[in-house]
Amino acid sequence: MSRFTIALDKTRNAYKFFSESLLGWDEHIDRGMPWQGEKDPYKIWLSEILLQQTRVQQGLSYYLNFVEAYPTVQDLAKAEDDEVFRLWQGLGYYSRCRNLLHTARFITNELDGVFPHSYDELLKLKGIGTYTAAAISSFAFGDLRPVIDGNVLRVISRFFGIEDPIDTKSGRNAISKLTKSCIEITDNSAAYNQAIMNFGAIQCTPKFPKCSNCPLVNYCKAYQLNLVSQIPIKSKKIKKRERYFVYFNIESNEHILIKKRTDRDIWQNLYELPMTELSTPFRNLESISENWAIPIRKELIESLNISTTFKQNLTHQKIIATYVDISLIESNELATKPYFWVSKSELDQYAFPKIILDFLKVRARQLGISY
Repeated sequence: MSRFTIALDKTRNAYKFFSESLLGWDEHIDRGMPWQGEKDPYKIWLSEILLQQTRVQQGLSYYLNFVEAYPTVQDLAKAEDDEVFRLWQGLGYYSRCRNLLHTARFITNELDGVFPHSYDELLKLKGIGTYTAAAISSFAFGDLRPVIDGNVLRVISRFFGIEDPIDTKSGRNAISKLTKSCIEITDNSAAYNQAIMNFGAIQCTPKFPKCSNCPLVNYCKAYQLNLVSQIPIKSKKIKKRERYFVYFNIESNEHILIKKRTDRDIWQNLYELPMTELSTPFRNLESISENWAIPIRKELIESLNISTTFKQNLTHQKIIATYVDISLIESNELATKPYFWVSKSELDQYAFPKIILDFLKVRARQLGISY
């Protein structure tokens, strides 16, 4: 339980001090983010979806590209899937992109292009959870509702001395009650929500927080108890599942063999090279001689080499991919569904997972071509 227990009158004073201090601090802050101060629910929704599990600086360029390509929800709704996935490429978590398209089309076709105004109605839209619904309802429609992201969890936990792990039900309930009490002190939920998120990003950072010039420091329980470096507390991390992929980079006459991922697995609807998944780490080609992604007659192979190994960390998985470069004399007999040949000069028209995109870029540099 939290060590921070004070009388009701002092609690209200603490909420008031906390909220007013944040709003005063934020008056002098301009992070230069194009979505800050935005009232268009479409652009707010777009920014929140793009920034999930993504660093702000990385997400910024994607946001600008999406707004330029699809300035309204109707523009996004009528876009081709492959076109949108190509623009999303490199951002990861591709289920977000699928949900983005689904919801854009639902709003356009079923709701006449108008976003729901209420939190509860927003939650009914595919891909919109409690955080995104709160952000849209607060920033676009003035709903007096806290928006709780990682920055908010950290700031609230430190100031109020929450020692329950923030990824547990008890920890989240405690923080939810406190954020609700703090926002109710204000009359501008959008300004408060933006202020506390800015404060966590700039002042009360995960590492090396600027406590020496913090406007909250005199009443911050984590600072008083010398627990700033320990709060917020998280439960023990779950070990990631390791998966071992062998990709076959099959080339012939300046073309590469690819296919579209259609299974309900990671990277659905993206493109990939022929691939075999192993249950154990890759050792050598002999160990997978009976398990190639696609059968190739030996007399067609001009050259064959084991290339680079790449790794990619996902939320619950770690992908370890080995690449096998194969150059063919003849290619016609391999062009059977779901595989097809694509010119190297046209690869940039297809959306690949980052782990393949990185390989293709390295391969292009080795060959002295651009990708």
